[in-house]
Amino acid sequence: MRDRADFTIETDADGRAVLALSGNLLVSTAGWLDPQLRALEVPIQRIDISNAGEIDTVGAWIVWRLARDNGAAISGADEAATRLIAALKDAGGEGEIEPERLPTLRRVPAAVGDYVAALPASWIRLLDFLGALLISGWTIIRGRSPLRFKAVVRQLELVGVSALGIIGLMSFLVGIVIAQQGAVQLQDLGFGELTVNLTGRISFRELGILMTAIMVAGRSGSSFAAQIGTMKLTEEIDAMRTIGVSPMEALVIPRVLAAVLMMPLLGFYSAIIAVIGGAFISTLTLDIPFHAFLSRIQDVVPLHDVWVGLVKAPFFGFIIAVAGCYQGMQVKGNSEEVGLRTTVAVVQAIFAVIVLDAFFAVFFTEVGWG
Repeated sequence: MRDRADFTIETDADGRAVLALSGNLLVSTAGWLDPQLRALEVPIQRIDISNAGEIDTVGAWIVWRLARDNGAAISGADEAATRLIAALKDAGGEGEIEPERLPTLRRVPAAVGDYVAALPASWIRLLDFLGALLISGWTIIRGRSPLRFKAVVRQLELVGVSALGIIGLMSFLVGIVIAQQGAVQLQDLGFGELTVNLTGRISFRELGILMTAIMVAGRSGSSFAAQIGTMKLTEEIDAMRTIGVSPMEALVIPRVLAAVLMMPLLGFYSAIIAVIGGAFISTLTLDIPFHAFLSRIQDVVPLHDVWVGLVKAPFFGFIIAVAGCYQGMQVKGNSEEVGLRTTVAVVQAIFAVIVLDAFFAVFFTEVGWG
């Protein structure tokens, strides 16, 4: 007797086609038989399982389904096989193997409706998370719980120091693009020297901090969601609560503090590198000396432009950290949820940053810093 299930088709003395099964009829050894037997074109009058070994529900189902579809008799069944086949005779269902797929005109509104219906619960969970964050922060401020200084320093390194390379490269290239494209348009109007003004003001006021926020959201925000989500999935966060450690104080607050503290520094750093990139390309294409470009930046960029970028930075950092940590805390079920929540965290953070940046643009214009 072989372990792997197999079959042969024979003809008995009466000329009837007999399907002879051999081997173990188990889920691990007989699963491949089902599509093979369904594809048979020879009408089967009898199924012989006298040479079969062990049998489980899957094997019994294969035998019984084939006998039912062909109107064939089953022979050679021992007591266990007879009992299983008899139990399956009453099984059945009228449902489709695949669920019905609604038409597009019904499926899309249904998906939108499900999303809208879930919004109130989502907002409640977010408010609950923010409330827990505020309570934990107040507990630390009052001295009832220690600030995990080493965790904060570690997150400062991950969010800030480790990101200097990629943010610097991105900012340098963005500065080159701004200066190059701006110069092309301004030279057509006879104002090529205003390239310095354009590069300096847009770098310090908008693109420096905005591009940094987008980079931090994709880099650190996703990391926050994936790390906390994995800990949630492996029940490490439940274990922390069991031993009396607050996940908000140990995991969330260090990450939020690191993002809030590092974003102004990274934003200013990004703006400086973007200006250097603009000066570099201007030296090559506009015949503006490198040092003259940098010196003129001090004259044409008002100080309030620098403050606009620095004021926005902590808010952007807070949004990015909260989005990442919140989505990480929502992970449950399976590992696929980690990837889904990480994606949602990045998308939500970038969307919220751009919306908040638009609000700040209107606000600073109204207060005279336009």
